[in-house]
Parts: sequence; structure tokens; C-alpha cells
Amino acid sequence: MPPPLTAIHTGFLADEAETLAFGEQLAKRIADPSVIYLSGELGAGKTTFSRGFLRGRGHNGSVKSPTYTIVEPYEGLPDMPVFHLDLYRLGSADELAYLGLEDYLWREAVLLIEWPERALSHLPLPTFHIELIREREGRSITLQGHDPAALRERVI
Repeated sequence: MPPPLTAIHTGFLADEAETLAFGEQLAKRIADPSVIYLSGELGAGKTTFSRGFLRGRGHNGSVKSPTYTIVEPYEGLPDMPVFHLDLYRLGSADELAYLGLEDYLWREAVLLIEWPERALSHLPLPTFHIELIREREGRSITLQGHDPAALRERVI
């Protein structure tokens, strides 16, 4: 019997290709809608994971980091939209209201949120919280699930 999703699952992603593949796998196995928090220092692989995730949701174009735009919408996907948010540049959580991000946060969608710790009090609870930590040439990954119905099968 697999452990409950509230348990922490850990793994190691040896390189960028494995990080992309993990993102793609998770994208195909989650239930919709979902909120995914992505934590880790600069360069830990949050945007790389997001590229793989969007590929797994059917996006074939480029994926850029939303560090300056704060949000990148991907609305033409087969199942439902994905909104990729990067909150790194927020000075305070209150800035979310001024940026109009509430429109994205409460839609039926999948939300990929980098740097969620910058605005936890203003964000919906996560379905998953993924932490990436650079280690040697790759990164260690910790995935904590918060919704028992959200994951169709174990991915790590």
C-alpha cells in the first residue's frame, strides 16, 4: 500500500533532462485543477521543471521564466489553462492585488507558483509543494502532496 500523499516523497534528478521528464510525468498524473508550489534557491530548477510540466500538458512552444512578467498564461492547452507565476520580485504579498493576479489565482486552472513563500497569506493552499535543492550536478527533490485525490499514481 503506497504511503499517504501527505507524506513526503524524495528523489534525485541527475540533470536537466531528468528535471524536464519529472515535470512532464507529474503533469500527466495530476487531477485538475491543481496548485503547485515550487520552492528552491535561484538556479535550483523551478523553471526547468515548469518547462517539462507544460510540455506534459501539451504545450509545444517555448517557456520563459516569468520573473519580470510575474505571470505567463498558457490558455490554449487541451485540458485546462496553466498559469506559471514567479513571485520572486514581489516586495510584499499585498502587491498581488495591485498586479491583478487574483484573476489568475481563483480560476479553474493549474497554477505553477515559483517563490510561493513571498505571498503565502494571499495564495490558495497547494495541491503539491515541490522543493528543489541543487546537489552535485543535479538536484534533490522533495514532493509533498496535500490532496489525496490529486495524484493518480506515485511519480518519485
